[in-house]
Amino acid sequence: MATTGGTALILFTRDLRIHDQPALAAAAAADRVLPVFVLDDAILGSRYAAPNRLVGLLEALQDLRGSLRARGGDLVVRRGRTVEIVRELATAHRVTSLHVARDHSAYARRREAGLAAVAADLGADLVVHPGVMLVEPELVRATGGGHFKVFTPYWRRWSAVTPRAVLPAPDAVRLPADVDPGAVPSLTDLTAGAPAPGLAPAGETAARARLAWWLDGPIDAYDTGRNLMAEDGTSRLSPHLHLGTLSVTEVAASLQPRRPGHEAFLQELCWRDFDHQLLAARPDLASVDVRTKDDRWRDAPDEVAAWREGRTGYPVVDAGMRQLRHEGWMHNRARMVTASFLTKHLYVDWRIGAWHFMDHLVDGDVANNFGQWQWTAGTGTDSRPNRMFNPVIQGERYDPDGAYVRRWVPELAGISGKAVHQPRPAGEGGLFDADAAAYPPPIVDHRAARDRFLAARGAEAEPA
Repeated sequence: MATTGGTALILFTRDLRIHDQPALAAAAAADRVLPVFVLDDAILGSRYAAPNRLVGLLEALQDLRGSLRARGGDLVVRRGRTVEIVRELATAHRVTSLHVARDHSAYARRREAGLAAVAADLGADLVVHPGVMLVEPELVRATGGGHFKVFTPYWRRWSAVTPRAVLPAPDAVRLPADVDPGAVPSLTDLTAGAPAPGLAPAGETAARARLAWWLDGPIDAYDTGRNLMAEDGTSRLSPHLHLGTLSVTEVAASLQPRRPGHEAFLQELCWRDFDHQLLAARPDLASVDVRTKDDRWRDAPDEVAAWREGRTGYPVVDAGMRQLRHEGWMHNRARMVTASFLTKHLYVDWRIGAWHFMDHLVDGDVANNFGQWQWTAGTGTDSRPNRMFNPVIQGERYDPDGAYVRRWVPELAGISGKAVHQPRPAGEGGLFDADAAAYPPPIVDHRAARDRFLAARGAEAEPA
């Protein structure tokens, strides 16, 4: 929807960019534009405000501010309660229209309702623009009219929808007079927590550079390379899509489905939308089983601690958990293996694992993180809820030379080839050298864990 005349306020949320930014494009058509981002105390006071994501957020805000200043504008940064601050700014600058991107979490819905009330009180228009998804939920409905619970039929209908056109960045952003933009805070202003040492750069500039690199060749090997944990065979665009420093619509428009790797990558974008349409239908996704199995989860604090620290005795599990701590990111294959290990080998509640991931992931997204944890735990949308990943077989298959394990589990650096995936305690079988003696034995036997899990579920084996 185009906006002309008056003053338009755009509230940036998870769309921290100027390219293909529908809310900004519409607001920029007004005489004056007030670009606003609010560091909401409700989020900052919660577990969602993990240090790693805050680093990415602050870098993205600085990058966005630079882009807006280059076009004659600025980013107005405030801290407090989002709706209250928007009301204050909109009143002070006689705003005639409010613009925001659509999102699907319970928090985002409350925010949108609050903005609607502000607009009504001021006699302004509230315009909600396409948001975090490529295809909005109402455009892809199941036969019965509800949301999809299985990916494959969703993919078929999703693929038939033509996405909106990609929008250019605005040429100019004209601020109202006498606006105090405020400062982008430092990390220590927001948290006492320490970020991971190996975080990748954030912000739109870094996002667009990564996308250009990805499309320049690496994507062509995505069909096979995406599962090889030691290789840089995935896009690593998920943190940028999470904060909206990159538009999922622009990414999809850049793909050529007939080329190798491109359709497989498009399916991953579809998975992202699939989880968001699930969240739109199930706002309790982060806390309630989608399809309960009436699990009686074990209370195993020592085993959970070993899992968190990457000391389970299963090398590929430990490598993934240590990568998470160092980079704030984990290879997707490793995410599935580590999540399966916690929920099925240890039979520990998926919520414990999902929140540990949220404490560290720079791409920690409510829809995708909790949706995929439920998928792996068998309480979500997996049509084979009792499948159980064997970490030894997964390691041998997707880290065949052991390079991923040796990178993140240096205690095992002296073990060559795929033998690194089948460690034994020192002195048992002669596998370890002296430097590897510190590596712990497995905290659970695979076969015994499988039998325990299947007995708890009253199910037959579903190997993976």
